[in-house]
Amino acid sequence: MPSSHATEGDAAAPKAPDERTAELEAQNADLQDRYKRALADLDNYRKRTARDTDRRVAEGRETLLLDWLEAVDSVDRALLQMTPEHPAYPGLRAVLDQLEAILARQGVRRVGAPGEAFDPERHDAIGVRDTTEAPDRAVSEVARSGFALGDRVLRPAQVIVARAPAGDR
Repeated sequence: MPSSHATEGDAAAPKAPDERTAELEAQNADLQDRYKRALADLDNYRKRTARDTDRRVAEGRETLLLDWLEAVDSVDRALLQMTPEHPAYPGLRAVLDQLEAILARQGVRRVGAPGEAFDPERHDAIGVRDTTEAPDRAVSEVARSGFALGDRVLRPAQVIVARAPAGDR
């Protein structure tokens, strides 16, 4: 009659306690490794999602600010068309001041002023003027103000750049 006990060579033989412990420890180490990797993947996903959300919010904010700049441009143009004695001038000046205050609270500032050194990162040259009234390669005139949000240029200023007359170069 066959024995109900398995022999050492039999695959169904029970393992020694040390072998079983080693196997369980290896399985536990594998599960811990997989758990740590899953946590790291989740952490990376959270960081990536936060970066993407921040980027989208910043893009939306910049789009909104660019729309405000169009309103500022319109008021600027209107003020350039009239003298300070015009009855609408004080009201438009107040509107422009209010628009600029709103932009300033958002961290936006004007860039491009006569006398500044020309910087292609902050200025778009729309013309060059021979003049001795401003240093060579300086902003001679601002056709349209530029604006920056912190260090980032939202819109470069459109400027006329001074150039020393041919005999002075």
